[in-house]
Amino acid sequence: MLHTALNFLIHTIFDIITFVLLLRFFMQLLKAPFQNPLAQMAMALTDFMVKPARRWIPSYKKIDLSTLVLAFLVQLLLQLILLSLRGFPFAVAGGAVWFNLVLIALLALVRMSLDLFFYAILIQAVLSWVNPHTPITGVLNALTRPILAPIQRWIPPVNGIDFSALVAMILLQMVNIAFISYAQQSLSAVF
Repeated sequence: MLHTALNFLIHTIFDIITFVLLLRFFMQLLKAPFQNPLAQMAMALTDFMVKPARRWIPSYKKIDLSTLVLAFLVQLLLQLILLSLRGFPFAVAGGAVWFNLVLIALLALVRMSLDLFFYAILIQAVLSWVNPHTPITGVLNALTRPILAPIQRWIPPVNGIDFSALVAMILLQMVNIAFISYAQQSLSAVF
């Protein structure tokens, strides 16, 4: 019982750190405005890791690789900690185990990126009904535009109601469930 609670706590802390790092990465990548509470929070929570990492991990064509690499390392460390708590014998593990760990960490980044876009679309849809002029609207628009714009070209509004957010959320969850979760479970079966 205590082991399960400890796993949950470790998983939650590492996932929150990864999620905030991914939020920062995608806000920079998609040129979201940084003069709002959400962006300021992401910067404040991750600056202690990102600023030192930028000394060793340079940007590539204005893409902040240090933030993305840190998110990957956090997920890799999470997998190592969880396996260590289960008593996994790393000393006798072959190269395939390490390759699987890297793939699991990469899949976790993809899954969390899809979740980030899902929640951004959901929050944007709710706020469009409640308060469309909230300070985080610029960030939400920047995060959701690459996903919603292609769908809006295919599915026009019906009687003034835009269903692109609903379609996008369904598609994101389908990809997450059908491909990412399946691949993670297949790779985790080795352990």
